[in-house]
Amino acid sequence: MTTQKLFKRRVRERMAKTGERYATARTHVERQRQRPTATRVAADTLATTLDLAAALDLASDEKLVESTGKGWLAWIAILDAWGAPEQSHPATVTYLANEHAAPAWWRQTITVGYQRVRGMRRKHQQADGYSVYASRTIGVPVERLFAAFVDDEIRARWLEDGTMTGRGAQPTRLARFDWEGGPTRVMVTFDAKRPAKATAYVTHERLPDPEAGEAAKAAWKDRLAALKGFLEAPA
Repeated sequence: MTTQKLFKRRVRERMAKTGERYATARTHVERQRQRPTATRVAADTLATTLDLAAALDLASDEKLVESTGKGWLAWIAILDAWGAPEQSHPATVTYLANEHAAPAWWRQTITVGYQRVRGMRRKHQQADGYSVYASRTIGVPVERLFAAFVDDEIRARWLEDGTMTGRGAQPTRLARFDWEGGPTRVMVTFDAKRPAKATAYVTHERLPDPEAGEAAKAAWKDRLAALKGFLEAPA
């Protein structure tokens, strides 16, 4: 079968699957045909070096394996086989939740990382702006770590370069905030590792551009280091 005939067949298959008109289906198939030449070569090179995290500023492979049981290359292979490039972000997150029981924070991280590897998303880019991620494991019970974020007086003792206003929380599991009165937002999820050890996963959302994302990521690294020092300091 010629390349053009194969292309037209894929367009018709997409039309049958999605109900789209020919022009719309053709546009999507054309994008899929063009994308691999720019992205899969880069991904294949990364696969030989096993250095995805450093090259694309993703969560480390070690942390991903610890939290999900699989590393970046395994998750990329799973999502490739599923057909993730043709799926929406919410659909991919749902798939990771329902079919692979990926933890909430990590299913978002895997989806965004995959989209970056496959050239579907710029660094830190989300549908509503740019988001960055940071995490820190601290030697205190999860209840104390949670309180350090949601209690205004405690938070003011370690967060010195900004303000957060609570938007709602689920005790010891999740807290949401407006940052500096908006429009950006902060979401923190919590994971109890042991009775006296817990991890905070921070997502700073709705940032206006990649530069703001880089600045926020660096800032949260410093903030979480300050939080660790504060909480682990001798009484």
